[in-house]
This record gives sequence, structure tokens and C-alpha cells, in this order.
Amino acid sequence: MTETREAQIASSIMNAFDRAERFDAPYRHWQFDAMFPDGVVEELQSVEFPIGDLGGISGKRELHNDQRHYVDQKNMRRLPVFAALGNVFQSPMMAQKIEEFFGVNIGGTFLRIEYTQDIDGFWLEPHTDLGVKRLTILIYLSDEAGHDDLGTDIYDADKQWNKRAPFTPNSAMAFVPGDNTYHGFAKRPINGVRKSLILNYVTTDWRDREQLAFPDATIQTA
Repeated sequence: MTETREAQIASSIMNAFDRAERFDAPYRHWQFDAMFPDGVVEELQSVEFPIGDLGGISGKRELHNDQRHYVDQKNMRRLPVFAALGNVFQSPMMAQKIEEFFGVNIGGTFLRIEYTQDIDGFWLEPHTDLGVKRLTILIYLSDEAGHDDLGTDIYDADKQWNKRAPFTPNSAMAFVPGDNTYHGFAKRPINGVRKSLILNYVTTDWRDREQLAFPDATIQTA
């Protein structure tokens, strides 16, 4: 019997977890490679939304909330690859694997996946994600010239730069938000469009329900 596409994606993610490299400084985080099966990352790279205009303002993503795009109900109906990702990360089997791997409780949370398209002039100040986010997984997609230096910047508890995650298509960096999990994006040239996925499991305090993959269904573990 041929595996379904969702089963293939789930298997690839779980294999990536098994190969993951863990780092404990400056806070615990993980690096993954080959997150998705062959073809899926290429399909994600080819997704196109209108490119927003930063208007010379950056530092926080919420400064441009009206220009952001998500694996939400509308886009899942339109894009089969978005629907597949949403279904995989919503599934009880994947939720249980995530809880076991990261040692975090995501039962009763909502799945939120943002599809980012960062352009020249974009930057992010150091921040922790602490609050309503139970888990953060940053999945890198684009492979244009110079994008290998566009990974997430990791900072210590004093917001001093520590290192930069490698930006390789189909790789990822993840962490459980805490009071020291500072990360951001130091301003530097971006050639073309830096594409990535930001995956979070968020608590029921999340107000912008239209951003969620399944706004009427919380995560249930197996």
C-alpha cells in the first residue's frame, strides 16, 4: 500500500527529530535537517503571496500584521501542501511525538503556522517568544544566492549575539520558549525573498484566531 502524502511528511519529520542535534548554550535549542520529503520543500518554495512593503519600518513582525500570511483555513483550502502540513502538525500522533521530544505540554493548544516572505530592510530585535507560545519551530525554505547567511540570530540572556543558525533549505531550528530564549534577525542584506515557516503551538489566550490552522480545534495528544 502506498503511503499517503501526510504519512510521508509525518515520517520525514519524525526521522528529522531522530537525527536532531541538541545545543544547551546559550539556551536549549535543536537543529534539524531534511524536515520534509523530496518535493514538499520545493512546493513550499514556489508558494507566492503578495510581497509587503516595509515602508522603512521593521524590528517586530507585528508592525506589519496586515501583510502576513498563514496556514489558515482559507489557504489550506487553496493550497494542498498547506492542508497537508496543517493536518500533520495537528494530528494526535505528531502532538505526542512533539511532547515526548521537546518535553513540553501542547495538549489544548492551537496550531499556528506563518509563511514568511522577508525582504531587504527586514530585521527583528531580540525577543524570547515567552508567553502564549508553548513551542517555536523555524523551518527555512528559500535557497537564493546569499541565503545561507540568513538564519536566525541567537542571543544570550543579556541579549548579546551568540551565534547564527545555518539557513539551509528544509532545515529547522526549534526551542521551547523561556525567559532566556532570545532570538532575532540582525539587519543585513537580503537578496530576493527570504522564505520560511514559523510554527507555534499557542495557548487559548491567543486572540487572533483567524491566523490559526484549526481555530475551532485544540491539539489532542494520542
